[in-house]
Amino acid sequence: MAIAIGLFACKRHDLDPGIKQVDDAAIQAYISTNNLSGMKRDTVGGDTSGVYYQILLPGVKGTRYAYSDSLDYVFTLKSFDGNYQSLDTNSTNHFEGLTGHVASSGFPYGLQLAIHDVLARGGAIRVLIPSHLAYGVGGYGTGSRLNINSRIAGNQCLDYYIHAINNRKTYDDLVIQNYFSANGITGYQKTADGLYYKVVTPGTAGAAAITDNTSITMTDTGSLLNGTIFDNNNTTGGTAFDIPDLVPGMREGLKSFATAGTALSLYIPSTLGYGKVANSSLPPNSIMHFELIVITATP
Repeated sequence: MAIAIGLFACKRHDLDPGIKQVDDAAIQAYISTNNLSGMKRDTVGGDTSGVYYQILLPGVKGTRYAYSDSLDYVFTLKSFDGNYQSLDTNSTNHFEGLTGHVASSGFPYGLQLAIHDVLARGGAIRVLIPSHLAYGVGGYGTGSRLNINSRIAGNQCLDYYIHAINNRKTYDDLVIQNYFSANGITGYQKTADGLYYKVVTPGTAGAAAITDNTSITMTDTGSLLNGTIFDNNNTTGGTAFDIPDLVPGMREGLKSFATAGTALSLYIPSTLGYGKVANSSLPPNSIMHFELIVITATP
């Protein structure tokens, strides 16, 4: 009798749903609970992956990414249980590399599949990734599975929003305009190459124009759009700078709109800042906000 019971138990275990079925049920429930319409299953190469997607922006027709193509995108991410969220703040949520290196760069393999199968240049997609093509049973991150925003629990399906950037200058301008709109910021003007500026306080009457040969002292505070301050030179008397040593956007702002005594506010797109260069303070393609006060300007 004991043997018969053991065999019967094994047979029932064989009929239990596999992880693909469990994942698909979780995705269907997530779609229903969140009233998501327009989600489609990725059937490129056969209906085997279990990835679901929705095209939010079509992008450039006929320009889907080959694995050997260069790719630049920003993203947001949320786990199905809501314990992990990572938003695009123009700081850390960027990828730039080959499409075929997405998974090897720490992103889920399911995301790489979706990008390859359905994303067009300049387009945006929402992707629901089953756990077996995400971080599996081990999850991602450190600490307790209940930690908020520090760990993705095991067997969690993921909700990604991906926006491919086809033109960095155009994208930066859209980000700045959206930031202004969301935060009620007004009074800025834009130059032909995308620099946003506001003269907060005009310079001293009759003061000489700033040129590439000018040495200045100024105070400045530099921040990212997520509020992170990366530069803070506000010592008494200011800090000395040579104009050629500054990033293009700051050079343009000072030479075009400032003299000694000017208080100037600048929003500098990444194309006029440090571009793709990254360091401990600035991620690649960072849009920067500077508040400047020119104390002296010496020809």
